[in-house]
Amino acid sequence: MVIDAFLLSRIQFAFTISFHIVFPAFTIGLSAYIATLLGLWLKTGDPKFHLLARFWTKIFAVSFAMGVVSGIVLSYQIGTNWSRFSVAVGNIVGPLLGYEVLTAFFLEASFLGVMLFGWKRVPPWLHFLSAAIVAGGTAMSGFWILSANSWMQYPVGHEVRDGIAYPVDWMKIVFNPTFPLRFAHMMTAAYLTTAFVVLATGARHLLAGHRTESAKTMVRMAILMIALTAPLQALIGDFHGKQTAIYQPAKLAAIEAHWDSAKPGALVLFAWPDEKAELNRFEISIPGVASLLTHGSMDALFPSLRDFKVEDRPPVLIPFFAFRIMVGIGTLMILFGWAGAWLWKRGTIFESRRWLWLAQYSWPAGFVAILSGWFVTEVGRQPWLATGVLRSKDAVSPITTLEVAISLGLFVFVYCVVFTAGILLINRLIDKGPDEISHEDPPEQPSKRTLKAAQAPAAAIFGDGHPGDDKIQPAN
Repeated sequence: MVIDAFLLSRIQFAFTISFHIVFPAFTIGLSAYIATLLGLWLKTGDPKFHLLARFWTKIFAVSFAMGVVSGIVLSYQIGTNWSRFSVAVGNIVGPLLGYEVLTAFFLEASFLGVMLFGWKRVPPWLHFLSAAIVAGGTAMSGFWILSANSWMQYPVGHEVRDGIAYPVDWMKIVFNPTFPLRFAHMMTAAYLTTAFVVLATGARHLLAGHRTESAKTMVRMAILMIALTAPLQALIGDFHGKQTAIYQPAKLAAIEAHWDSAKPGALVLFAWPDEKAELNRFEISIPGVASLLTHGSMDALFPSLRDFKVEDRPPVLIPFFAFRIMVGIGTLMILFGWAGAWLWKRGTIFESRRWLWLAQYSWPAGFVAILSGWFVTEVGRQPWLATGVLRSKDAVSPITTLEVAISLGLFVFVYCVVFTAGILLINRLIDKGPDEISHEDPPEQPSKRTLKAAQAPAAAIFGDGHPGDDKIQPAN
């Protein structure tokens, strides 16, 4: 391994995107949760949903801000470190990212202010609608980002002239064959991640013995989400793996550390892949199970790493281990969610301190699983940035190793300071809890917060040209 501008640029991008991806994933799930809380408050009038919505909106604001800041850095890196990427595939990736800004980001920005500052300033239905639109905007942002990424994984709907990709069929580009399952897998991961953060927060407050009702509500809602969504995620992942065998066989071979295509694939539970010797050391495996999971038969064959030229093979160690971390965490999520549902059914969940103790420390699970899955996806695509169109080494900018090393060092320093402060702030807000977010009067019943009531102060001052204007009293 040669330490040069190419390697350091890859490390720098991996470092910054690893920080970035956890915040959009969290905000996607959290915005949906806040919209759900406001909807429940609108329907039931129960103030606990209002307090919880205000509490999580504070945390959403911090997370959203850190996601935006870290995303801007990624955009600049494409120009500073990977300028040839834009030359080769900018005609396709550029518009897709532009659509994300025009549709998703502008939609989020337009209604984010109402969601953050509309408490008691707009009617509850409008506040709920704003939160729902922000949630839809975050999901739409994921739509366009994953569409662009899916095209890079398996490019279709284009033609290449003089090394430059030009769009031919935008429907094929946007709805790439690998896109639907990739999008579903990522969105589900975002909702699961948020559910575990909510669960950990509720469990923390229950163990501390305060904010009991709000904490119980968080735990119940999180368990319901985890118990239903974690098994669904496993099913989506299984379909996604079968699809990888069709469209990205080299990636699948790296994930399974499969070296010999003349033999059925074994399910490798543990090994240390030796890329030079082209074998697995210390292997613990179950013969034929990988073939069974991938093709439905224990005797089925599928391509191995030896079927590809050495220069066309992805690295093996990172996809191999990251995939097993992701699957292991996913399995624990299913078991943990079902255990919580079983305790809930028995009526002992809030008395089970051992389960609550584990729950309060479960919040990193979703983030680690997302990062592991992202490493599988991106490292498993190598040595290509856009498969068959542009190699990673051909996309790097003409910059020196020293320049990249200096910028990498600065990124590490600044990110550690800024994001540590942001995470500490989120943790402080979580410690304060929903009942300490606001010291104002209890929220009014949603049925009383009508648009007419919100407009009454203006009508009382200016009148609206109708008889009886002088009798209108200012709304509280």
